[in-house]
Amino acid sequence: MSEPPTPTHRRKRPLSRRGVIGAAAAVAGGAALTPAVFAATESGDAEADSGTKPESFPATRSAASTGTGTATTAFTATYVGVRWSGAQDGAGIRFPGDANWQTLGGGCATVDDGGTALVPSGGATAYALKAPDATTALRSLAIDTTGGPDRTFKVPTEATRVRGVQYLSRPAWGADESKRYKDGKVNSPEAYYALQAITVHHTDTPNNDPDPAATVRAIYEYHAVTLDWGDIGYHFLIDEDGNVYEGRYSGDDGVPAFDPDGDLVTAFHTAGFNSGNLGIALIGNLVDQAPTDAAKASLTRLIKVIARFKGLDPQAKITYTNPVNGVKKDNETVSGHRDWLETDCPGQTMYDLLAEVRSAAAS
Repeated sequence: MSEPPTPTHRRKRPLSRRGVIGAAAAVAGGAALTPAVFAATESGDAEADSGTKPESFPATRSAASTGTGTATTAFTATYVGVRWSGAQDGAGIRFPGDANWQTLGGGCATVDDGGTALVPSGGATAYALKAPDATTALRSLAIDTTGGPDRTFKVPTEATRVRGVQYLSRPAWGADESKRYKDGKVNSPEAYYALQAITVHHTDTPNNDPDPAATVRAIYEYHAVTLDWGDIGYHFLIDEDGNVYEGRYSGDDGVPAFDPDGDLVTAFHTAGFNSGNLGIALIGNLVDQAPTDAAKASLTRLIKVIARFKGLDPQAKITYTNPVNGVKKDNETVSGHRDWLETDCPGQTMYDLLAEVRSAAAS
């Protein structure tokens, strides 16, 4: 496989999800993964989470448009995803009542040509777009992840927790698996490589998010459909309460991010350096605001467990080698998105905390 290119009401629900990451006994030497050692339940019975219960989430609604000018939707949109080719600078969006154009670009997602943005729309039913000069293509997608008709998912009944880390599985945040398909086929077939690096991001979405699961669904729609990646770009996401969300689909074996042999599924968070590189995104904008204590603690625990499981030193410097094309880059084992590409991600305040996170994860 070639290297991939680069929440209006809140639904409170118990964190009854498959658990995170592996038993300490499997840590030494980067032992091969199996579902039994990588995901264990609170009671210690790795099979106890085999049961499911029905849980409902609003179905994601979307409306696609192409070109500049005004687009309207039949529903209130929570976000608008935009993708254009050509110059990176000069694109803009304006919602009804706005006096000025909002400049697009500078977010977490990176593309090889042109630019892209995911913009909160505040329940608008219309928006206008302008494009940079010489733009060859511009498309947008209005996204609603809160007001659609309910869809029922089979959510694991038992919470799972390893070393204090617990996560929401894809069904538990309402991931519509049909989004991974295009023209009847999986749009981004899974490819697996040995883990080399961990990269930290922010989603560049609003802080104090009232419904982070809905935002995860919006990012999923944006990445899978607008950007045509076929799935959400991150392996894990973390909200301001410290809840961890399973990201990129990695198989049906109950192991998040990895296959049973311990290899990492390739995701889409760091264009050109994705294979063997695990991406964790904190939900929010961390340019001027620091992550919450809960989010930082979950990030540190998640990195610590993954690094120990795979025998990585969070404080080491590495030479990453892309297993697909052989491209090399010197970096940290745990780095920020900006250490790989020209972007402000994961935001200056989060970036300034990475040394602290590395040290805590190595302790």
